[in-house]
Amino acid sequence: MSTHAKRERLLLADLLETAGPDAPTLCEGWTTRDLAAHVVVRERRPDAAGGILIKQLASRLDRVMAEYTGKAYEELIQLIRTGPPRFSPFSLKPVDEMSNIIEFYVHTEDVRRAQPDWSARELDAVFQDALWSRLERTARLMGRGLPTGLVLRRPDGQTTVAQRGTPVVTVTGEPSELVLFSYGRQSAAKVDLDGDENAIAKLQETKQLGI
Repeated sequence: MSTHAKRERLLLADLLETAGPDAPTLCEGWTTRDLAAHVVVRERRPDAAGGILIKQLASRLDRVMAEYTGKAYEELIQLIRTGPPRFSPFSLKPVDEMSNIIEFYVHTEDVRRAQPDWSARELDAVFQDALWSRLERTARLMGRGLPTGLVLRRPDGQTTVAQRGTPVVTVTGEPSELVLFSYGRQSAAKVDLDGDENAIAKLQETKQLGI
């Protein structure tokens, strides 16, 4: 059975192919070529991908990213479609689903919502629940260091705390939109914010959300 992560992977590859290498994305400073290279490096170059989180490895990541952005765009798309090599942990279905469901969903929306005529996708309840399950596990990592408290709430009332503290801002929306908000795509997420006005303004503008 196809997993959510696999479905989003293939959708992302199709979107990147259709958009071409020079289209904008929601990732500041990145074109679709840069985004495609990032996805491939993350899966196929663990020696460099650590630079995403570890500052000491950032210079190596930059060098490897430059190498991959120089590859033929069509090759990058094909590498995304075919997935990681067999020796990669990402090739294991449970690891792929756990690690990539949010990764590929967010990057798919990075391509879609950077276009002026984008419209929201209709996502089924099972996928929304899967996104929520992953968000519950990563919310505090995404919200670390925020200047305000942050609570994420589904329309049905389920909540998860991304950052403790006061004043508190409550962000309400479908899990798919809360994921985008929590991963630093505040301006593109369809959510409602409730709380202190100054705290809301800070939260909407901060670059501390996400990785």
